[in-house]
This record gives sequence, C-alpha cells and structure tokens, in this order.
Amino acid sequence: MNLVVVGDCLLDTDLVGTSTRLCPDAPVPVLDVEDELVRPGGAGLAATLAATFADADVTLVTVIADDADGDRLRKALNGTPLVAGPSWTPTPVKTRLRSGGQSIARIDRGGSSGNPVVTGEMLDAIRCADTVLVSDYGRGLAANQQVRDVLSSIADEVPVVWDPHPRGPRPIPGARLVTPNTSEAMNASGCATHEDAAAELRRRWLADAVVITLGSRGALLDAGTGPVLVPAPTVQLVDPCGAGDCFAVTAATRLMAGDDHFAAVFAGVVAASRFVAQAFAEGDSL
Repeated sequence: MNLVVVGDCLLDTDLVGTSTRLCPDAPVPVLDVEDELVRPGGAGLAATLAATFADADVTLVTVIADDADGDRLRKALNGTPLVAGPSWTPTPVKTRLRSGGQSIARIDRGGSSGNPVVTGEMLDAIRCADTVLVSDYGRGLAANQQVRDVLSSIADEVPVVWDPHPRGPRPIPGARLVTPNTSEAMNASGCATHEDAAAELRRRWLADAVVITLGSRGALLDAGTGPVLVPAPTVQLVDPCGAGDCFAVTAATRLMAGDDHFAAVFAGVVAASRFVAQAFAEGDSL
C-alpha cells in the first residue's frame, strides 16, 4: 500500500533556551539559546509522521528550492521517499523561539507563494497512490491544474484526503474526506455553527465527508447522515503545532486500510491528542 502526500513543504526550526531577563534597551525577553532543532514542516511533517507510524509505503510529492535552506529541508526529511520538482521561490522557514516548553516569538522568512514547476515524475507518483493526502499550505502546489486533474482522475478509485488552507484552493470534487480546522471551516462556510458549516462545506465541495477539527474538543464529522461529535481525550496542551497534520495523516492511513469515516476520524482524534501530549511532555522536560 502506498500513501502519497502532496503539498507544500516548509522548514521549521526551534531555537530552544532559557529566558529569565528583559533586554536592557527594550521591554522584550532575552532568549539564551541552548539548542537548535530542525524538522520538516507542512507536507514534509505530514510525510515524516506517516513514514514513522503508517503500515504503508510513503512518498512525498512536493517542490523544493535549490538553496541552503532547501538542502537543510532535504536532510530533515531523513530519507522519506521524495519526488520533488524545482521551486523558484526561497524555501519558507519558520523559526520559533522557545523557552520552558512554550513559544515566545516566531520569525518567518522566504517562500512567497507562486507557480510551482510540476514534473511528469510528480504526476506519475500521484497516479500510483493507493491513498492521497493533500497537505495544502497555500503556496501553490494544490492549486496547480495538472495536479488537480490527476487527483480528480483517481478520486473515484482511491481515497483522497484534503487538508485545506485559507490561502489555498477549494478541494477537488469527490474527495473522500476534507479536514478543515474551526477557523477555516467557519470562514469558508459563512455559517454560524459547526454543524451547519460541516454540512454546507460538504455540499459546496462535493466531498464524501467533511470533518472539522475542534482542538481540545475533538472533531465534528458530517458524512451525509448528520453531524457526529468525536470527543478528544483530555491532555495537557502547550503548543498544538503539528496536531492537524497528525490527525490528517492518521485519518488517511485508516481510510486506506478500509475503515469507514467515523473510525478513521476517531483514530485521528486519538493520535492527534497523543501527539500533543507527547509534545507537552518533551517541552516540559527541556
């Protein structure tokens, strides 16, 4: 079984240290850096998570710039099978300043959205998928018409799970599951309640099912038979970064294994909660 993750990659870096004083020339905290942690972000994080725990082959289809940060990103992917086209915009980098297990600031640079170069090899990799997870970070790949045409051509045969972004395009019609978070769903639908938003987006996007992730409350699923709330276990929460990717990856792998929508969403909620709890434990130990 082959899970293909399609989407925009970022480079995430954490500058970790202690902050016990303010800068003498401005009322801002001083971070004494003790370590730098580098990891893939965006679709790269989704692919590495899938490669870690999915009982399947995983291929990442993306674009990566030929620059120093692009080289760091490739190394951070740690051998995850990769089919990458060129990017003519700098590699997007998000740097978090962290102390005591919490982020105190974030610095973003590079990677304005553009028109990514899509190669035949990238399209062939999508065609060979048993399940596709589109991890859209609003930087152009999910909007590429060639990519969308191939996804549309296989959507009747294999599950396509779409993790949307506010700056990205609407999902292709026929997606098996679309996974907006609360703010994405409410803004996209214009509805007043989660229940109405899920139903409206399912209708508008012509999706088999829409699930709205609700953070610590779990997720709300609409698969055509009315809304179903899937509650989340209670966990300590400091930084939810990556939880949505973990949820989408887990749901995609469970659909690939033959689970129905509810079972896939339930597994995704449990996995995302476990991911957040582990991040809390690791952050608390720093």
